[in-house]
Amino acid sequence: MDEPKTRAAKRAATAQQILEAAQDEFGEHGLEGSTVRGIAHRAGVDPSLVIQHYGSKNDLFAIAIRLPRDSTGHDVAEHLFDVLDVRLGELPAETRALVRSMLTAPEATAAMREFLDERTANLARGGDDDAELRAALTVSSILGLTIARHFLKLDALAEISEEQVENTVRPWITAALGDDVDLSR
Repeated sequence: MDEPKTRAAKRAATAQQILEAAQDEFGEHGLEGSTVRGIAHRAGVDPSLVIQHYGSKNDLFAIAIRLPRDSTGHDVAEHLFDVLDVRLGELPAETRALVRSMLTAPEATAAMREFLDERTANLARGGDDDAELRAALTVSSILGLTIARHFLKLDALAEISEEQVENTVRPWITAALGDDVDLSR
């Protein structure tokens, strides 16, 4: 990759470098266990640059845990399969940071609640009277699967084969949404 040429491009590259380092640091240590110095060291910059770019550790955390919004027009089943693939694979740094800190940092709690409420509403859209409850249970199940696999490292979830995903995991996740969900890929 070419080095940024302009001052603005260099500043943007440094900010991105700090953000990525912060996501990794928060993902490993959570909000409380991370320090500006640790983030700066990981990014290869002076700690004053972290503050200069982001203001404070808490401000940087609020940015680092933002999850990308899904604006695709997938049908419900396809969307769930995509989410499941991500949650069964290596977690993105921002997801790891958010999940690790959601029970101890109010910013992470609010961000996770907002994210899950949005996912629940999207899954329930156009459904019957129980669609919202079924969607919330499905979203909660995927969150539980994420925690059990990546943070608690449950033995049974450590080595899930593609066949197990196809035959057990996907039908289990989508069954709660009702008969109108298409399980074919």
